[in-house]
Amino acid sequence: MTDTAEGREGGAKEFVAPADRGRTTIADGVVEKIAGMAARDVVGVHAMGGGLARTFGAVRDRVPGGGKSVTRGVKAEVGEVQTALDLEIVVDYGVAIADVARAVRENVISAVERMTGLEVVEVNIAVSDVKLPDEEEEEPAAPRIQ
Repeated sequence: MTDTAEGREGGAKEFVAPADRGRTTIADGVVEKIAGMAARDVVGVHAMGGGLARTFGAVRDRVPGGGKSVTRGVKAEVGEVQTALDLEIVVDYGVAIADVARAVRENVISAVERMTGLEVVEVNIAVSDVKLPDEEEEEPAAPRIQ
């Protein structure tokens, strides 16, 4: 096949592959969901988000139809071909934080690049807390009305 095709008027038209006819945009939220799921898959990650975000998230999780937010603790900036991510995680007590952060970074980069085709230029990880074995989960007060 040649790079040009004859047009109806008899002039030569440049051949454009079907895959190159149009553009695909990926929303920040899509990348945030992928990164959130990939980070949670890493052993040693107890939760995502800081204390306040987790508290509000726990309340939202209890509201019917609220569902779990997989984007909690994840912020993405998405360009046309690249993305950068900021993650806030809570680790389990006793794990090597540097190893967990490295595994999170590798898992997130792999998942985002594979699923979106975007180049991940950086993944910044902030460890905001350590979950101690004897700590109870933060449970919001039971609703007064059911």
